[in-house]
Amino acid sequence: MREDEHLRLFHTGDHPCGYWPGRVARDLVFDPHDERLAGFYPQALEWGFRRSGDIVYRPHCVGCRACVAVRIPVDGFRPDRSQRRCLQRNHAVEARVLPAERNAERLALYRRYLCTRHPGGGMDDHGAHEFDQFLVGSWANTRFLELREDGRLLAVAVTDIDERAMSAVYTFYDPDQSARGLGTLAILRQVEWARRDGRRHLYLGYWIAGHGKMDYKRRFRPLEGFDGRRWRPFEEIAPA
Repeated sequence: MREDEHLRLFHTGDHPCGYWPGRVARDLVFDPHDERLAGFYPQALEWGFRRSGDIVYRPHCVGCRACVAVRIPVDGFRPDRSQRRCLQRNHAVEARVLPAERNAERLALYRRYLCTRHPGGGMDDHGAHEFDQFLVGSWANTRFLELREDGRLLAVAVTDIDERAMSAVYTFYDPDQSARGLGTLAILRQVEWARRDGRRHLYLGYWIAGHGKMDYKRRFRPLEGFDGRRWRPFEEIAPA
């Protein structure tokens, strides 16, 4: 393939929706074998795409536009009252940015999380191979943000980074500590990290109105949503 040739974009066939039972979904996917994909990835984020392993995709379903890509403008973000309580509740939790690598401790936490949060969802049998394939991939510039208290691993936030932005790929945490709001804490710490390093945005993936596991993203304000052509204030896309 010539350097000046555009990346190929494929339209997948129908497959079961990962968010709503009984629905059918389709995606737009960039050629995962193109060696230029890593360099193009920041632009793909700007266009509302997301990474899963080595796949860069965007939902493109017939008759459904429920998945809205959202991102936090880092400089303007201020935690609300509930988020400040989360920070206070977890004031003793230490955050460390580390290489994206699998070890026995992280794998065990990941498996516990999946078995509790997604039982029977097709991911609860993930092992070492799936961990590497899904969370690390072969080309992404990824780091793991570990959250620990008294040496105990509580959560891992898988984060892609580039010069201008960061993308929150996936977070898994101790299911026995879910009342502490570790998912919220992970995003708040990622925002702090992005601001400290001078990055403009933290991408949060897709917001889905009314979905119990996805609607929480609306609580991070200010928030921007991608309307298919440009990024707009979240309120213009999904009024409260």
